Amino acid sequence: MSLPISRIPDPHEAPTLRWGILAPGGIAHTFAGAVRAHTRQQIVAVGSRSLMRADAFADEFDIERRHDSYESLVADETVDAIYVASPHSHHAEHALLAINAGKHVLVEKAFTQTAAQARQVVQAVRAANVTCMEAMWTRFLPHVDVVRRLLADGALGDIEVMTADHGQYFDPDPQFRLFNPELAGGAMLDLGVYPVSFASFVLGTPSRVSAVGTRAATGVDRQVSMILDGFAEHGNAHAVLNTTLAAKTPTTATISGSKGRIQIPGDFYAPQRVTFVPFGEHPLHSPEPEILGHKALAYESAHFAQLVSDGKRESPLLPLEESIAIVETMENALHQVP
Repeated sequence: MSLPISRIPDPHEAPTLRWGILAPGGIAHTFAGAVRAHTRQQIVAVGSRSLMRADAFADEFDIERRHDSYESLVADETVDAIYVASPHSHHAEHALLAINAGKHVLVEKAFTQTAAQARQVVQAVRAANVTCMEAMWTRFLPHVDVVRRLLADGALGDIEVMTADHGQYFDPDPQFRLFNPELAGGAMLDLGVYPVSFASFVLGTPSRVSAVGTRAATGVDRQVSMILDGFAEHGNAHAVLNTTLAAKTPTTATISGSKGRIQIPGDFYAPQRVTFVPFGEHPLHSPEPEILGHKALAYESAHFAQLVSDGKRESPLLPLEESIAIVETMENALHQVP
């Protein structure tokens, strides 16, 4: 027995899109570096509320067009697609700005702050007939496609439990975005979205979300632990998830069923080797990843570019309705944190 081979293409193979970067912060730097290193995508413009910041980003990545407002960026006729890299608090506003300007839009995860906002964005996407996708980069990585194929083949049998965690330690600075409630800070939307999205990928949408948690001094969620169940296609399965801002956790994921187990080491959401342990047999391992760390954001940009080229308005690997459901699950959990 051998593991299935990933079907994810080399990101260099994707057709070229002309990108505009909205909000040149940390994740935008990571995205731009990955795109430049591993794709044929072209970043042609950047927009910020500060021309100084736009100029600095443009100088770093050799971008010609610099805009001192987001409105000016989305009106730029040289831009095909907008990458929304602003804080979670502004994802919906900035996605709608791009959509209403007729641009395709890749929205950094978490898709929006609330499920109501997510539904509003999706409604606008369908009315404008543009392509939109949540930038949950994990979903488009080669090792996740190996997991996808194992699940589709029924290699695990009946799934009983999956686990995933994402915790990082941050000094509790009230001005830091993850501790700032005005920027929709907290563990869930920035870190917890990874295990919640992975649970959705494996099991679908839960009908019940049970959560406990604590809050930081600023009021944002500090730690949340969740058990998800009531999955339509996996009636006995539980998803056991955790996220925290106060400790570097293993950031691993497992999926266990009646015929075997999948193990992904930390960080499970980044390029990794997958281990499949069939019941009573020797473990099998997927190949070492070819693109490492956050350089693998190249895969999501390439997938998005291919969608646009093919005239598709959403991704079959992460449909818009699923992005809405993921936000609903997180919102449900957060409502249970006192």
